[in-house]
Amino acid sequence: MTEQTFPGWHGTTIIGVKKNGEVVLAGDGQVSLGQTVIKGSARKVRRLSPGGYDIVAGFAGSTADAFALLERLETKLEAMPGQLQRAAVELAKDWRTDKYLQKLEAMLIVTDGAEMYVVTGAGDVLEPEDNVTAIGSGGNFALAAGRALMDSSLSAEEIARKSMAIAAGICVYTNGNLTVETIGKA
Repeated sequence: MTEQTFPGWHGTTIIGVKKNGEVVLAGDGQVSLGQTVIKGSARKVRRLSPGGYDIVAGFAGSTADAFALLERLETKLEAMPGQLQRAAVELAKDWRTDKYLQKLEAMLIVTDGAEMYVVTGAGDVLEPEDNVTAIGSGGNFALAAGRALMDSSLSAEEIARKSMAIAAGICVYTNGNLTVETIGKA
């Protein structure tokens, strides 16, 4: 198969919601190859503890690529404990300039409970304006739902779960099998 005819890996919706002193990252478990669901229970939201510093990260895109990026992020955080923003910026710089890293196809949402960022291979380190952000194939659906629910009395986790349910009902590459991680202010 040529690169142009290969159906490609699709899937994943990750949402981050920050509300009332807690941050929740939630991600679905579906991995698809073309029109086929390969796995329905992948774990794309993970807790990291570089140097005893608690971080939650969610990823969309190639799993191997995301793991390579998470390892680099952990290394940056070990060198700069307690400095998530600086570590994320350094990761984004490396990702944009390193020939090996430039080929990685993934996006990350990372949080320490106080700060939350989307990190991309284009060199972006984006902090959400509305305390909600989302990435992946159903990211726009989850983001819209999350923004609509932010003024409600729902908790961060309830907003994340409802937003993911809405995304799963619209995006064929997103399912309702969630991994949810909560972190308080660092």
